[in-house]
Amino acid sequence: MLVALDANDLLTLDLRYATPDNVTGRPIYTRPIALLLQDASQRLLAAAARARALGLRLRVFDAFRPVEAQWALWHAIEDKNFVGDPRGGAVHPRGAAVDLTLEDAGSGQPLEMGTGFDSMTARSAHASTDIPADALRNRALLLGVMTAAGWEHHPLEWWHYQLAGAHRFPAFCASAVPGGPM
Repeated sequence: MLVALDANDLLTLDLRYATPDNVTGRPIYTRPIALLLQDASQRLLAAAARARALGLRLRVFDAFRPVEAQWALWHAIEDKNFVGDPRGGAVHPRGAAVDLTLEDAGSGQPLEMGTGFDSMTARSAHASTDIPADALRNRALLLGVMTAAGWEHHPLEWWHYQLAGAHRFPAFCASAVPGGPM
């Protein structure tokens, strides 16, 4: 079952795929709602509490993404290493993945991560050292908060985290969204 995330003192919602401010240059879903499986939601809130203890807050760019939206990304992104195959390889349509960053809890300013969200380059990889030292530290902070709460990272994307065994969950279409399609 998918549950909605709410913006609060632990989370900022900045749902890029409901706006043109994403890699496609256009919205891929129209209703800005962040959904996750119950277990994923609980783990995200646990990570957010860890971030808060450091004076930080999680900024969520994307969570559940309907299969229809996954197809839009599949067609828009040339390098398929950066997008899950909607025919069964994607985890966002399962409600088991989240794209996010850290921000300063006081100012709301995102921390420097060395590349932007959805930057489809080698510099976006966790192992990249071709970024400033402060960005390396910030990525390590994000990795620490998320993995301590039970999330796995995507090695090519500093912003993407998913539940272990995420492929065991079914993928959902837009019609499965509570309150109507996205």
